[in-house]
Amino acid sequence: MQQNSFTMLSGVTPEEFLFLQQATAGLTDQQLNNFKMLYQGKRRTPSDLLLFTLLGFVGISGVQRFIIGQIGMGIIYLLTGGFCLIGTIVDLINHKSLANDYNKEMAYETLQMVKMGA
Repeated sequence: MQQNSFTMLSGVTPEEFLFLQQATAGLTDQQLNNFKMLYQGKRRTPSDLLLFTLLGFVGISGVQRFIIGQIGMGIIYLLTGGFCLIGTIVDLINHKSLANDYNKEMAYETLQMVKMGA
């Protein structure tokens, strides 16, 4: 049905796809369309986070943290050079899990909005 249209999202991971299918299982078609429209604008792909993390190696550390809404960590990364590049390297390795965690958070937020009728 329309659940398979989550594959149309750019850079969707298998974990994210399964999570979205389970999370939106009880939604009507109208709610599902609203969810997809709102969620698509909020989500971040792992490749986007990878690119923003790589900026830390050329002098602008912490952009990836700002993008996923971790403003405090972004400021700390910016002021400390990504914890002397150690934090940047860790984020480089964990960029997929950072993206998945952020996307799950945005999916929950979007589900609540859709269920409330927004």
